Amino acid sequence: MATAFAPASVGNAAVGFDILGHALAGAGDRVVARRSARSGVRVLAIRGATVELPREAERNTAGKALLSLFAARQADFGVEIEIEKGIALGSGMGGSAASAVAALVAANELFEQPLSRDELYAHALEGEAVASGGKHGDNIAPMLLGGLVLATHERMIKVPVPRGLWCALAHPHFVLETRVARAALVEPYAIGDFVRQSERLALVLAGCWRDDLPLVRAGLEDVLVEPRRALLIPGFAAVKQAALSSGALGSSISGAGPSVFAWCEGETTARRAAAAMQAAFAGVGLSSDQLACPVDSPGAVVESRA
Repeated sequence: MATAFAPASVGNAAVGFDILGHALAGAGDRVVARRSARSGVRVLAIRGATVELPREAERNTAGKALLSLFAARQADFGVEIEIEKGIALGSGMGGSAASAVAALVAANELFEQPLSRDELYAHALEGEAVASGGKHGDNIAPMLLGGLVLATHERMIKVPVPRGLWCALAHPHFVLETRVARAALVEPYAIGDFVRQSERLALVLAGCWRDDLPLVRAGLEDVLVEPRRALLIPGFAAVKQAALSSGALGSSISGAGPSVFAWCEGETTARRAAAAMQAAFAGVGLSSDQLACPVDSPGAVVESRA
């Protein structure tokens, strides 16, 4: 038996749609995995969810990830899991991805020769696709590795985090389903929009590798996705402005939303920005949770094994 915890995450990181994200300390999902003499994957229980989630392995993010893993390894045993949800679904904090990652990290410990985190990545993508309809790793990768990660379909690349870079986040008590948020992006984009977004992604990545926060600030603006999704989040403009007025380097939508995040220089600014963002949501009648943590927060961990 093994228990693993996977943290929440900020997907897209403003300028890296579907390919850039970072871990969030302070919230996450936990999965207990046990060997079974009966082949296959069984989801025995899901606790902490506010809506009923499917327990059929093929329709569950954790179950689907494990089906992929056990098929690839041609396992001669099965697995039973229990999921404890600590991330609200439809929050833009990687709730579906966290269950898949925690399940994989826990079940991986049941094998005599566990796989590396890089080798688990493809299986985690299979699980993520159940919820989002596509294989994108901007939540999965930072959960597996921790910190800020560039995630393609084939690999995960750790991005150095500038010293003192913190994240502030406000999660309003409002559900925005990933599929709805993605539907807002179906209309074609002009090539110029892609060029401007590519420029900003390049600036952010260059700033990270050079430990240059002013360069990160210059690039941290989503001109591609945010304009189309902003209207789906009540009070978004006010929340973003609250973060910027508090000294944030930049602010945007976390994942598909409705959570809003901001990158800040130092803990003090991050905590000030988080409180201001929470107050801005309250101004439009939405209660919310807030957190502040280093962008270089840890990834999934094995909490116990027996």
